[in-house]
Amino acid sequence: MISEALQKARDFEEKYGAFIPPEKRPAFHLTPRVGWMNDPNGFSLYKGEYHLFYQYHPYSVQWGPMHWGHAVSRDLLRWEYLPAALAPDAPYDAGGCFSGGAVELPDGRQMLIYTGVKRERQDDGVCQDIQTQCVAFGDGLNYEKCPANPVIDDRQIPAGFSRADFRDPKLWREADGSFRCVVGNRTDDGSGAVLLFESTDGVSWKFSAILDRCWNEFGRMWECPDFFPLDGKQILMCSPQDMSAVGMEFHNGDCTMFLIGRYDPASHQFEREGVQAVDYGLDFYAPQTLLTPDGRRIMIAWMQNWDTCTAHPSDARWFGQMTILRELDFRDGRVVQNPVRELERYHGRRVAYTDVPVHEEVTLQGVYGRMIDLTVTVRPMSAAGYTTFRMKVARGSQHYTSITYTPQTDTLRVSRSHAGFNRDFVHVRECFVRSRGGEIKLRVILDRYSAEIFVNDGEQALSLTFYTPQSADGISFESHGNALMNVEKYDIVMDRS
Repeated sequence: MISEALQKARDFEEKYGAFIPPEKRPAFHLTPRVGWMNDPNGFSLYKGEYHLFYQYHPYSVQWGPMHWGHAVSRDLLRWEYLPAALAPDAPYDAGGCFSGGAVELPDGRQMLIYTGVKRERQDDGVCQDIQTQCVAFGDGLNYEKCPANPVIDDRQIPAGFSRADFRDPKLWREADGSFRCVVGNRTDDGSGAVLLFESTDGVSWKFSAILDRCWNEFGRMWECPDFFPLDGKQILMCSPQDMSAVGMEFHNGDCTMFLIGRYDPASHQFEREGVQAVDYGLDFYAPQTLLTPDGRRIMIAWMQNWDTCTAHPSDARWFGQMTILRELDFRDGRVVQNPVRELERYHGRRVAYTDVPVHEEVTLQGVYGRMIDLTVTVRPMSAAGYTTFRMKVARGSQHYTSITYTPQTDTLRVSRSHAGFNRDFVHVRECFVRSRGGEIKLRVILDRYSAEIFVNDGEQALSLTFYTPQSADGISFESHGNALMNVEKYDIVMDRS
């Protein structure tokens, strides 16, 4: 039974989404059908297709009462919109249907789990949003909310944990058919934690364990957790709010991190061994992963920043986009990430140069574009080396975005200060990269309104968005000191059958 609220959202997106021409969107990064998008939800494989839901407010390009938008893909790059899947239309989710997960069931249905929000007046008269976990079942198109909702609420939360900050369940099935989910929470000391719950049927749940908590070391509330094995390690991934900068590893504000460790499934004990930022750029939050049929762990995230999400073109009918899908591996003590290999299917014209001397600013014939896959490897020409190397992309007469490597300090700096924004917020981010004697490899994926940079085969990734005019498609290179450069560029062609 489709509610009036859900039908209204479906009618609106069907009518007004058609007014956004394809060339006014990214070509291979998912955007909302119309309106606002934030966190990816329910990233899952169902009946052989990849389903991605997302936090969605179709009626404007500002955050509003949360729905679940819905899209499907067969190759992880081309997405087809499906009708909105959830709307806030029940007493327990009247304040919004917030982030969650999804799995395919043995009986052929798809199960969604999400955070329902309702406003409740407290004993002191203050109104507060209370968060609970709810489920819905459907056929990949239409979903019925469970009569037992909410299925996880304050009755299952351990003492000292929050009813108000309790959200974003990530769901999976174990080999024995039982269900697990991790949920973000805030403890009574005001710091973040991740709770583990288990169920035999997806409806009746019980608390299992506190997987980890930060004791106010890494931000406050831990949002959007995920929990998965990776190459012999166990990864607890989450998005802390209100972080304080930690060197160049974590920046102020809303961040993302990998907690790397070991896990004993019998005792539900996770032992943390290391902590690493997920993305070092300006726009990245709330990632989710899934395991592909061929055994790859792949990840997608909201390519945006809560502190900058009011900055967008005034005439845009959509706001928010997802990152490219990324393959995760564990190598040399780090989680590394690279664009999914499916991107190579859409490689078009190739342009390549080898051993190009770089000193003053240079451009190369055929190396330009705003829908490209560009790899640049730079190394010193002599023992004297070079002091900086800079690449400018999305470059026009007035605009550019820069990527600068300083070998003496092994730092990489991205800046969109000249990308056309006229608001005073953070436009620059830096990170450390591994020392390789002045050599660095940069893979840059451009898709009209964004850049994603992968350093040294995925040891770091940096994501950023911008709205530079599409006519600004130049690329240039410069070095202070003498360097040699290899360049390989592919156009990305998305209209192939």
